Amino acid sequence: MKLTSRDAPRYFAAPNPDAAGVLLYGSDPMRIALRRQEVIKALIGPEGEAEMRLTRMSASELRKDPAQVLDALRAVSFFPGAHVVFVEEATETAAPALLRALQDWQAGDAQLIVTAGALKPSSKLRKGFEADRAAYAIGIYDDPMSRQEIEKALSEAGLPLPGTEIMAQLTGLARALDPGDFRQTLEKIALYKLNDASPLSAQDVEACAPQSAEAELDEILNFAAEAQVQNIGPILQRLHAQGTNPVALMIAATRHFRTLHAAATSPQGIASVRPPVFGPRRERMARQAQNWGMHKLETALSVLTETDLSLRSAGQTAPQMAVVERAFIRLAMLGSRR
Repeated sequence: MKLTSRDAPRYFAAPNPDAAGVLLYGSDPMRIALRRQEVIKALIGPEGEAEMRLTRMSASELRKDPAQVLDALRAVSFFPGAHVVFVEEATETAAPALLRALQDWQAGDAQLIVTAGALKPSSKLRKGFEADRAAYAIGIYDDPMSRQEIEKALSEAGLPLPGTEIMAQLTGLARALDPGDFRQTLEKIALYKLNDASPLSAQDVEACAPQSAEAELDEILNFAAEAQVQNIGPILQRLHAQGTNPVALMIAATRHFRTLHAAATSPQGIASVRPPVFGPRRERMARQAQNWGMHKLETALSVLTETDLSLRSAGQTAPQMAVVERAFIRLAMLGSRR
């Protein structure tokens, strides 16, 4: 039975304990591993593996002994409760043994959990699980975590649901990180907030979130907007070492200063900006817009436009990152003028 991305979340929330098994396939091993762990834990409980109600085997083992998967499905555990047989890294070569075991499965046997990489619609393994009414086939794709999944991850980490702004910040973080990294970040936040009864704040999230090239990009934009000339060179070197494109830097800087200009020219200030800005970044950009003022921001945008055109010019001979550094320094010095 094939489950679509719309139906799959309901299955993951409460796997069918009477099913013959499930095939989880996709191109991201981390996402598949997380879903597999979730399904197995829901079926056999947190102590299932310690009670030897989980049997693991790799698909490569089935080449030597195809019957061992069916034997494992029918084995009786010393402990009462559901039993799971987990076969990892399945390929088409394992399809005959797995589909034969699925065909011979009977009520009371262990449930068969199979993980695989990306499978084409013509895959025998995929078609076999999709055609079996007692089993499920679920494709795991690189979609961002849904709000429901984020809320569940918060609950598992022992964190209460935060307010709207913090939830928006966490949603953005979930889109930027792999699911495994996001869950680890939530666990880190939970430890950070241990014995702290105050509501989760944007500062708490930022203190625990992993630093990335994107974070350093935000940092250099703030340095330019806050006249911190001395910090521009070192961070540009790090961004250059990480492979950041000079034109991409100028696009980000132009977007940042256009946001400041929109805030400086509107009676509503930063509240008028779309898309909205949240958390400490909102307060910081509001201060920047106020300090710069409309006229200096217009000059800053002219500097950025001029630099962007220079970078894209066929006659440009100077190193592009040096041109970008000069532009950021000009902006920082312009921002320091009163």
